[in-house]
Amino acid sequence: MKKLKVAVLGPIPRDYIITHNNEVIQKYGCATHTAIAISNLLGTDGDIYPVTHIRKQDEAAIKELFGPYPNIHTDYISSEADQGDVIQLRFLDQNKRVETQTAFMKPIMPEDVAPLLDCEVFVCVPVTDFEVPLETLIYIKKHSNASIVFDAHGPTTALTVRGERVTKFWVDRDLWLPYIDVLKMNLEEANCSWFQKEYSLEDLKNNDEIDPEQLPLFAEYCLKQGLRSLYVTLDSRGVMVYTLKNDVLHQELVPSVPVSHVVDTTGCGDSFAGGIAFSLLKAPNDFIKAAQFGNAMGAQRTQGKTFEVFKSLPETLAILAQVYS
Repeated sequence: MKKLKVAVLGPIPRDYIITHNNEVIQKYGCATHTAIAISNLLGTDGDIYPVTHIRKQDEAAIKELFGPYPNIHTDYISSEADQGDVIQLRFLDQNKRVETQTAFMKPIMPEDVAPLLDCEVFVCVPVTDFEVPLETLIYIKKHSNASIVFDAHGPTTALTVRGERVTKFWVDRDLWLPYIDVLKMNLEEANCSWFQKEYSLEDLKNNDEIDPEQLPLFAEYCLKQGLRSLYVTLDSRGVMVYTLKNDVLHQELVPSVPVSHVVDTTGCGDSFAGGIAFSLLKAPNDFIKAAQFGNAMGAQRTQGKTFEVFKSLPETLAILAQVYS
């Protein structure tokens, strides 16, 4: 049987984290969470190919990090440009954080993904707006039959000249949507992607999460631009899954996988995206099951500081059976 193939596009930043418990954690993040989450679920059934640019000084440590996972291939992790992300994260509470970025990767371009066009899924987890350009999504769509899972964290985040990572409106959203199959975002990112009026200065000061009444309107609009599914995560409540059925909006809340104690939420979104990508490899049209896998991998991510938190497919299926039966 032919092995499944999935490409993970995004940075592998050197993260310096101060948690909401004032613990200090230093590790490589972002695409590592996605790739390792998929690796544990996929096992011997398929291969994972991270695609990214890193600093030369990080190359040995990053490749050593992936060493215990024989289905993760590091051929497309390049240090040739000697450019990679370095990010500092200081959590104000369990979810909100202040971010500073002090080094920047080379963007992932079409030539970086050209050898991987036979992948079934490309999962893109940019954390800043330059890392996975629209040009690359257009290239993948034009030259492959792969599904594209995309995290809106990238195009709704920008950098100031002081390295401050700040949210921004995804003003060119409609140029991107036709080249994305599954879009994942949180309430703040949804708010940055829905702009139907002229804002007052007071509106902009208090413009954090999308109005719940606007969320279905936003979802329907995005789906009619070409998405197959939209996922909007609701922190501890779970995720809203939006699809069109016979051109009518269908929405369903998939409750979260409960956890008793949160250690570190860094990488939860990336892990969620990995769960979605794995599930869609197996069942391309079961978006509810994909949300359940996303919730499970996000919950697992919160349970420790290392990648040992991620469980195997049988263990994860047991969790899903317990929570969603």
